[in-house]
Amino acid sequence: MGAPTSDRDEFVRLTDPYRRELLAHCYRMLGSVDDAEDLVQETYLRAWRAYGGHEGRASLRTWLHRIATNTCLTALEGRGRRPLPSGLGGPGETPEEPLRAPATDVPWLQPLPDALVDPATVVAARGSLRLALVAALQHLPARQRAVLILRDAPAWRAAEVAALLGTSTAAVKSSLQRARARLDEVAPEEDLVTEPDRTGDRALVDRYVAAFERADMDALLGLLRDGVELEMPPHLEWFSGRKDVMRFLEPRVRGEGAMRMLPVRANGQPAVAVFERGADRVHRADSVHVLTPARPGDAGTGEISRITVFLDPELFARFGLPRMLS
Repeated sequence: MGAPTSDRDEFVRLTDPYRRELLAHCYRMLGSVDDAEDLVQETYLRAWRAYGGHEGRASLRTWLHRIATNTCLTALEGRGRRPLPSGLGGPGETPEEPLRAPATDVPWLQPLPDALVDPATVVAARGSLRLALVAALQHLPARQRAVLILRDAPAWRAAEVAALLGTSTAAVKSSLQRARARLDEVAPEEDLVTEPDRTGDRALVDRYVAAFERADMDALLGLLRDGVELEMPPHLEWFSGRKDVMRFLEPRVRGEGAMRMLPVRANGQPAVAVFERGADRVHRADSVHVLTPARPGDAGTGEISRITVFLDPELFARFGLPRMLS
């Protein structure tokens, strides 16, 4: 016989408020929205099966995070990391040349639409949803990744993490130290410690959209920091520096009206969804640009330090956007 309806109703009522928080947690672990959603579903299935034995020994939030973390660790067994192009090699030196065929066999890192998680979760994450950090986390062994994520957001104590992973507090502290040392090797320090600042994000996006939609290359140049980087999964090529980024973009930005852009947010960062105009004058889903604003006080003339272009129209559904604009 199935569980009483009242028990199911109680389970849903008590656990559903944590669903979006758990999605963000699983995303940090996996680097994939698709996988994270599957694992949240698995977490809730496991939680329901064990609900009768929960008995309030731990807070419901802690209990669900424990199940989600173990579900993620199981899923990560035997899997490689989800990279961005900049994590696979150096920048390209010939931006004017055609791009090579997309690398479709790479399990690329995916962006996380802010709309899929509660605004409070984005704030509480203290920047740990940023693309740079999620990409860097992919370099860590799964258990080190879990230790770092749980210690930083949702800010568990070392003893709580140790209990979850079945290890000692000393081992957790050691893993945390190794994880942070590894992150220092694979990502610039400012990418890992700088808090996101939404002040001026909308104005920055408006200027970015206007530059592309009007094909105003001077305006676009003025937005880019000296050391700006541009990458475009699933293409392996990426480019570094204003000169090379502009050399890549100039022949590819079509005339005024060829693009239409809608502001969105992803990974706690400003972003835009790009629609390209076809021969039939219809604008179709093309890509999502996630922008990394430069830190206040950084040297350089512009305000954007990185542009990550996800060339995947399938992402538009995740952002609640149509596939075409008339």
